[in-house]
Amino acid sequence: MRTKSLGAALVTAAALTLTACGSSDGDSDKTEKAAEVSGGSKPGQAIVLDKPKAKPDLVLTDTDGKKYDLLKETKGKPTLIYFGYTYCPDVCPVVMSNIGIAEKKLSKAERDKLQVVFVTTDPERDTPKRMRSWLNGQGGQDFVALTGDFDTIQAAARPLGILVEKPKKEKDGSITVNHGAEVLAFSPKDDKNHWLYTTETTADQYVKDLPKIVEGRNP
Repeated sequence: MRTKSLGAALVTAAALTLTACGSSDGDSDKTEKAAEVSGGSKPGQAIVLDKPKAKPDLVLTDTDGKKYDLLKETKGKPTLIYFGYTYCPDVCPVVMSNIGIAEKKLSKAERDKLQVVFVTTDPERDTPKRMRSWLNGQGGQDFVALTGDFDTIQAAARPLGILVEKPKKEKDGSITVNHGAEVLAFSPKDDKNHWLYTTETTADQYVKDLPKIVEGRNP
């Protein structure tokens, strides 16, 4: 079980190359263009999108088993969205725990505004109960986790430039789940995806940037 990096560092006006993680080698050497970007010249820094993308119109099921309308619930709120899965052996838990660490260092007012949403890329195995327990373990007790129809999830990720492939069962019984591992940050000012964070982003970097994102400012 391991994670593969699908690309090198991002540069100004370069097409974003996605990182994927899976439970075996599988067919993970694929890239997909996300957007024209600037900034993020140092590993882990925020990548500023030259053409911000709209928040997906997505209705799924949360960890209470209730329907969750993403646009309605996060309208006008600073929002981080991450597509991943709870059985991920490496990348996903690190990304979510880094955000969890950083969120706890925000002021209460900032925490109340910030919305962190985890969307599973492995809905067959990621039940609401499992996702809640897993996120709690990463320090995301107040994070939202969503599951539902795979095709719906894949369709929502595609316009954002996030690669999501259908989980594949290997001959040895393991499951490979390939997906883009970027964290998408949406501004409260227009509900658009202005910033991206990579797997190299540390908890300290999130601590530095999140107060600005909460205000809708460039990190």
